[in-house]
Amino acid sequence: MFKYTNHLIHEISPYLLQHAHNPVDWYPWGKEAFALARKENKPIFLSIGYASCHWCHVMEKESFENEEIAALMNRLFVNIKVDREERPDIDQKYMRFVQMTTGSGGWPLTVFLTPEGEPFYGGTYFPAEDRYGKPGLKKLLPLVADYFHNNKTQLHTDLQKIRWMMDPARHEVQGKTIPDFAQWNKAVEELSTYYDRENGGLGSAPKFPSTGIFELFLRYYAHNGDPYYLAMTEYTLQRMAMGGMYDQLGGGFARYSVDARWLVPHFEKMLYDNALLSDLYLSAFQISKDAFYRHIAEETLNFVARELSDSEGGFFSSIDADSEGKEGAFYLWSKDEILNILGAEQGNLFCERFGVSAHGNFEGQNILFVQKSFEQLAREFNLPVDKVKNNVEQARSRLLEARNKRVRPATDDKVLTSWNGLMLSAFARAYQIGENERYARIIRKNIRFVSTRLYKDGRLLHVYGKGQSKLPAFVDDYAYYIQGLLDSYEALFDETYLQMAISLTKTADEIFYDRQAGGYFYSASRDDGLTTHSLKSEQDNALPAASAVMILNQLRLYHFTDESLFLQRAESLLRKYGHRALENPFGLATYLRALDFYLTQPVEVVICPQDDGRFRQMRKVLFEDYLPNKVLFVKDQEANNSPLGRSLLQERKPIAGHTTAYVCVGQTCSLPVVNPDELKALLQKNKFRPKP
Repeated sequence: MFKYTNHLIHEISPYLLQHAHNPVDWYPWGKEAFALARKENKPIFLSIGYASCHWCHVMEKESFENEEIAALMNRLFVNIKVDREERPDIDQKYMRFVQMTTGSGGWPLTVFLTPEGEPFYGGTYFPAEDRYGKPGLKKLLPLVADYFHNNKTQLHTDLQKIRWMMDPARHEVQGKTIPDFAQWNKAVEELSTYYDRENGGLGSAPKFPSTGIFELFLRYYAHNGDPYYLAMTEYTLQRMAMGGMYDQLGGGFARYSVDARWLVPHFEKMLYDNALLSDLYLSAFQISKDAFYRHIAEETLNFVARELSDSEGGFFSSIDADSEGKEGAFYLWSKDEILNILGAEQGNLFCERFGVSAHGNFEGQNILFVQKSFEQLAREFNLPVDKVKNNVEQARSRLLEARNKRVRPATDDKVLTSWNGLMLSAFARAYQIGENERYARIIRKNIRFVSTRLYKDGRLLHVYGKGQSKLPAFVDDYAYYIQGLLDSYEALFDETYLQMAISLTKTADEIFYDRQAGGYFYSASRDDGLTTHSLKSEQDNALPAASAVMILNQLRLYHFTDESLFLQRAESLLRKYGHRALENPFGLATYLRALDFYLTQPVEVVICPQDDGRFRQMRKVLFEDYLPNKVLFVKDQEANNSPLGRSLLQERKPIAGHTTAYVCVGQTCSLPVVNPDELKALLQKNKFRPKP
């Protein structure tokens, strides 16, 4: 069936397996490829991408399936293909090089290396022939090979400059003070200047969700009561959820919007985006009480449960942008197709709701977006609003059923510990708010999956696929999964989750913490002789900075356990990155979130349960309002060897056989309360109280 098979055939990554039958003689990253390059004195052609990347598919089709180009690559280079999600450490290193030398980056990432792994030339997508102002590979490959072999003096000079430019010591952050609330306010206010008043979101096209910054806006509103910060967030969330970036039939968000109006998505669906967005929509629901936000979050989580979940409990990585060789084909509709499926009456109503026209809004077809409200449609079609809603929901179900018969885009079914941690947090937050037992089962199942498939000898592994687990975990695997465990404890109150979080935090500190300069290395030293742990995850990108998430984890664990080491580690990191966060709040939004937790005395709530009914009422009070800076303890009177080490728990007991709550701030605790309304009043009184 296949004319070619290369060295990727035994990999577990769907992205690498997509290239296993290219005529290019691809090798996976490893000693074998580098040894061959040294033996044959050839430069290395390194290509980095991921399974759902549209332009990665384009470059494969144009160049890596082209036998003429493949022959050039095989003759002149040793060729290595890397899945950036499987090896984010490699991707970070060479992406940094390309960004420093070209001013931009992206995927596919194309880098030319010496046999020792040092980069000397690179870019992103290169066409086969000269096009888009870019040199074609047919021309570029011989030129790069000639430069490597016949310009050794210049190559040596260039490599020296590159080493100096990329030296991590030049970029080490060395702050000394922890910012105060006035500085925190000023940093968040600066972020508001990026807001797009017309369309919502930050900046112009392409438009990314920027979840961490909008979470800061909600915190600013909760502190200061400025309605503009809530309005910015709500308008952005509404525009995203009503636009083409949101799947109007199946739920879930695409990676980003190509345009400023949130209409045309980059159609790939990533697990981490849907985790972070679900969490933000739940926060918006808590603060605004608008059920629309909870609906979008739950519809997104239901999409993940339906389409991005392994039967054993893991969450898959992504769904491709392409199907049948075309970007977005799975999601696009013609008006005739919709009318044929729904009939004229229901079809026209649906088309008016979702902006469907005969000429289309994207390459002659239609991306669905909410164009008209139910109330507008009710007036135009002279129908009751409830009937309009029912008709539209029926139409959505019928079209989703029809869409499911199409050729589906591929699913990248590898399971990444880091992204699973983010999604675990989202399901935990949703359970806290709604107590949906389906979500509780998903939480338990995922933690069992990671504990059995991605945990060995007290340490996490990074990736699982095709029945195999591989690669030691990176710091973001630890950071995000610890966060997920802490959120899961505050959802289900299973103390084994807390014990696991404590153990993993201590392990992460042992493996990744830089005891000389502070901060967390992204990866541990590996024995392949090819990678080092010198890079640090210090800034937010599409994902929150792992170092910042670890600060928040350490602070939460200090309040759970009273272990001073957790607080000391958090404070040292807050000092280290304080000045940088004030200079660049856009890149350190997650750090500012952790700083807010530190500067605000977290509300500590102890519940001593006795009767399920009253306990559930108190749970509801704890999660119905927006209170991000809290720590929740449930004291099991029968438990032994509890990881909850706080002295404040020792004297807390139920009163007269009733479920009892205590609210503590700093070293002061309230009198016991047994009435949910009294608990609510105490929370309102004590939330967002700055440290003295």
